[in-house]
Amino acid sequence: MTTARHVLCMKWGSKYGPEYVNRLYAMVRRRLAGDFNFVCLTDDSKGIRPEVQCLPIPPLAVELAPGQRDGAWKKLTTFTADLHGLRGTALFLDLDVVVVGPLDDFFTRPGEFLIIRDYPRPWRSARITGNSSVYRFELGAHADVLEYFRSHMDEVRRRFRNEQAYLSDFLHRQGRMGYWPQAWCPSFKYHGIPHWPCNYWQEPAVPPDARVMVFHGECNPPDALAGRRNRRFRYIRPARWVAEHWRE
Repeated sequence: MTTARHVLCMKWGSKYGPEYVNRLYAMVRRRLAGDFNFVCLTDDSKGIRPEVQCLPIPPLAVELAPGQRDGAWKKLTTFTADLHGLRGTALFLDLDVVVVGPLDDFFTRPGEFLIIRDYPRPWRSARITGNSSVYRFELGAHADVLEYFRSHMDEVRRRFRNEQAYLSDFLHRQGRMGYWPQAWCPSFKYHGIPHWPCNYWQEPAVPPDARVMVFHGECNPPDALAGRRNRRFRYIRPARWVAEHWRE
């Protein structure tokens, strides 16, 4: 019996419009063979194309203190024991990634829980933290991730900078965490932008064997396409390849 395949994304607030969901769906449809269910967990389904199954974001915690924000911690709700009755294998993608290669292997690669190994920087050399822009798991299989957070929320938020640091630590200690091949999910910031001073005359490029380009920090896809960075004195030329992939 074939296991159902689901591609999950999450949209809340006003930072990303429905076009991010629609383009992500279109990229996945072009790059993933066979049947799959595309799900957007969201607080606003307006403008999202009908092929996308829009479902409410489960509550992260029973109660938040006044002024306490849940932000990206919301992604932990994908690990609820019963995510709206969905069953099967789920591949989670951040809204601002750009799919540039085939996705089939993300569902077939062996491993209980797979995630990007966070991009190496000098201060991260010995860390096991994953980057949660792209991760795969069996729905309902890791409910203890969310349950522990809910019952130890203040402690967890004190110990960990963000949800991916907590998630990585939790599953690593259980021996359940694995990583995608390094080439599959490169960072636009670290691997796509030419090093100085080449960034002044060379366009950003897609590294060899990339499947999903990850945008984090100072650029998102429309920024990259326009050739702008959100920090002073950091120049890039327009990444024209974005328009080829980031479209409906």
